[in-house]
Amino acid sequence: MLRFILRRLLVMIPTLIVVSMLIFVVINLPPGDFLSNQIAELRATGQEAGLAKAEFLRHEYALDRPLPEQYLIWIGVWPGPSGFNGLLQGDLGWSFEFGKPVAEVVGETLWFTVILNFSAVLFVYLVSFPLGALAAIRANSWVDYLAAIVGYIGLATPNFLLALILLYYGQRWLGLPIGGLMDPRYENEPMSWAKVGSVLHHLIVPTIVIGLSGTAAMVRRLRANLLDELGKPYVVTAKAKGVPPVRRLTRYPLRMALNPFVSDIGSLLPSLVSGSVLISVVLSLPTIGPALLEALRAQDQFLAGFILMFISLLVLVGMLISDILLALLDPRIRLSKRKRS
Repeated sequence: MLRFILRRLLVMIPTLIVVSMLIFVVINLPPGDFLSNQIAELRATGQEAGLAKAEFLRHEYALDRPLPEQYLIWIGVWPGPSGFNGLLQGDLGWSFEFGKPVAEVVGETLWFTVILNFSAVLFVYLVSFPLGALAAIRANSWVDYLAAIVGYIGLATPNFLLALILLYYGQRWLGLPIGGLMDPRYENEPMSWAKVGSVLHHLIVPTIVIGLSGTAAMVRRLRANLLDELGKPYVVTAKAKGVPPVRRLTRYPLRMALNPFVSDIGSLLPSLVSGSVLISVVLSLPTIGPALLEALRAQDQFLAGFILMFISLLVLVGMLISDILLALLDPRIRLSKRKRS
């Protein structure tokens, strides 16, 4: 199992390299950059003092060099004006839009982003697993129809509209907080149980909004997988031999149906992360979503590049967790890898 995990970790390295190249190319596809646009504006208005500062920043952050060299400097494998000083050395770059280091711009928002997406994944699996299993066991019953209704609502309702609905009715009927991920009085205080409770309270609405569409898809997928397994000959044979219903369900059919269910963690995370960007803006959440939108709008390449790299890392970690869970659930996966090696 340890060799299996190490192989997966080694595969992540070239994947991150390729992803970083794609991110850098995509960010630089639009003509110009933040400083080029600012320099053009300053020249048009005749502000020479600001022009000199913009030119200095352009040279300081190697934006006057060819794109391949800029990429290598950004990663930290090529010396820039200040030597080797890139992502590998822990320097996230400078945010031209906010006028401070990227590390200060993102700050705690990285942890809030991880917490929010983790809670959304947890919500998806905690809700979809029992609903999907019950829908398959009680096919064409009221439980199945209820799961179908939840699925259709989750897939058909836009996230931003659901967010607005839950904001209004959640506050009106349940007293749920509006906006933010904690009460303002805890923002600058050290961690405490009261602060944790406030964060959990504020996570209710965004977790439901972000996770509902994923929950709907997972319920239908688990239902279909389990129904397929329950109709196979080995289950019919077990039933004929008098195997108790619970054992007949959990021994093999449920485990086999869980394989694609668990493997979907890797594909679920990208949709949750991309969905959380818009929801963070609608619900005024202190995650990296609003900063990413602002960075892309202003062509703030260092800020946008780091946030996209962070999101990519989250996705790869999700896929790694998915692979590990699959290997634990179905030993054939890791054994087949061992035979090939």
